[in-house]
Amino acid sequence: MQFMDGRTSVLANIEAHLTTLEPGKAAHPPHTHTNQEELIIVKEGLINVTIKGKTKLLSAGGVAYSIPGDEHGAVNAGKSKASYYLVKYTTLTPVDAQRGEKAGGSILMNWNEPTVEKTDRGQRRQFYNRATSLFEKFDMHATTLNKGMVSHLPHTHKQEEIILVRTGKISMQIADKHYAATAGDIIFLSTGVLHALENTGNDACTYFAFQWQ
Repeated sequence: MQFMDGRTSVLANIEAHLTTLEPGKAAHPPHTHTNQEELIIVKEGLINVTIKGKTKLLSAGGVAYSIPGDEHGAVNAGKSKASYYLVKYTTLTPVDAQRGEKAGGSILMNWNEPTVEKTDRGQRRQFYNRATSLFEKFDMHATTLNKGMVSHLPHTHKQEEIILVRTGKISMQIADKHYAATAGDIIFLSTGVLHALENTGNDACTYFAFQWQ
């Protein structure tokens, strides 16, 4: 299921889609990209993800991030269907492989691995916030927002951002409009646009947020 495929103000191309695999199957053989980074977020099921020879079993909420030059692949390791979101992109600026490796390289991380930080609105899990081969900084975290809470006041920033709703229902303000969204929805926020997020469900909601510069 294709969500987006196009150019932005800082990306030469960004593609996002949802892939569903039968047990034991892969979308394609292991492969590498020379100028593209790729992000996987597991929606449901069990996925064995291998990056640069390291394999990890990821369950719902698990994250895999591969930098250019690292061979990677994903296989359904469970006995039922599994699905994952995939976001891949290229930038208008050259690849800096040394910067990416120096910052820590590719990532394999399950939902329960990041430290859970309690907030006055819920919880926050920081998956990473550092440089990559394509960005000076890539920030990815997951927020759990309690019922009736607003993530922050309407604001703008230079960085482009993607919101991926994992659980619950939200209202997303973009400029002067409000959009209802629920689990599985993806929201793209362009640079400088006014935005804010509110939990409109009867329980806590959870969403991934990632932005780059």
